[in-house]
Amino acid sequence: MRAALCTHYGPLEDVKVGEVPDPVAGPGQVVVDVAAAAVNFPDVLLVADRYQVHVEVPFTPGSEYAGTVRAVGPEVEGVAVGDRVMGAVLVGGFAEQVVTPAFALEHVPGGVSLETAAAAGVAHKTAYHALRSVARMQPGDRVVVLGAAGGVGLAAVELATLLGGSVVAAASTEEKRALCHEKGAVAEVDSTAPDLKDRLKEATGDGADVVIDPAGGPAAEAAIRATRWGGRFVSVGFASGEIPRIPLNLVLLKGVMVTGFTFEGLTRNQPDDVARDRAELAELLASGRVVPHVGGRYPLSQTAAAMTELAERRALGKILVLPGA
Repeated sequence: MRAALCTHYGPLEDVKVGEVPDPVAGPGQVVVDVAAAAVNFPDVLLVADRYQVHVEVPFTPGSEYAGTVRAVGPEVEGVAVGDRVMGAVLVGGFAEQVVTPAFALEHVPGGVSLETAAAAGVAHKTAYHALRSVARMQPGDRVVVLGAAGGVGLAAVELATLLGGSVVAAASTEEKRALCHEKGAVAEVDSTAPDLKDRLKEATGDGADVVIDPAGGPAAEAAIRATRWGGRFVSVGFASGEIPRIPLNLVLLKGVMVTGFTFEGLTRNQPDDVARDRAELAELLASGRVVPHVGGRYPLSQTAAAMTELAERRALGKILVLPGA
């Protein structure tokens, strides 16, 4: 089969597509024909060996995908050949086939395309968990979303609006802010503005109830300064490449609750919340109330270009690699 290959750590343009052996399903494993795989920031970091987890070369990047079950190994229950599934792996997604533990798969809801499933997998789950189970967002909350035109950010704009929030989207270009408006934001601000704190406070009235931050960087402190007393700030990543250092006197003086989200942490500590969130999000996708924005589609041969679009912060919503294209 064909797969994108990282043979050495370095620039994204060095990722090339080549032939590798077809994967074989072992005990508890499933082989999936990949219809679509979404690009995420950790994919970029892994190629540069800058991620928090180290992966030995050579490897195939790609962590989020959807497709059709090709083969089922021994000791697998609940998954059959021909099933439409979506899943996430650390590496292996940018390929014609991927092998994965069966427990890491979910069935794609009826009526949801495989492209939509791939685009919604990580980003929308991250945003929904962050809003619903971490920030404990309530209808009427004023929600600030940083990095609002990226995969997680745009999902947060869309989902917070559906949950009854009043969303202020912070993004760096007019094109990105216009897309956030289409997804339900009631106000949009320039995330690069030197007076970002003042703009956020003006847009939210007397301050934000919730801040969702997938970007990090200097905007994080400005957003904390723009929260109301007792606001909730949720860190879900550092797509800007900069991990912010938050002065704790802000936390003290504003009574803001600063917390973070990871899939592993929430699944281990709040499994009931995770199960509820997944069921609710699946219903939203199946009903068509949630439709992820796909900003770019690339054939497998252009995997490096797809990752570069994300790395250079040009992506609007999700970027997909289509191995069958």
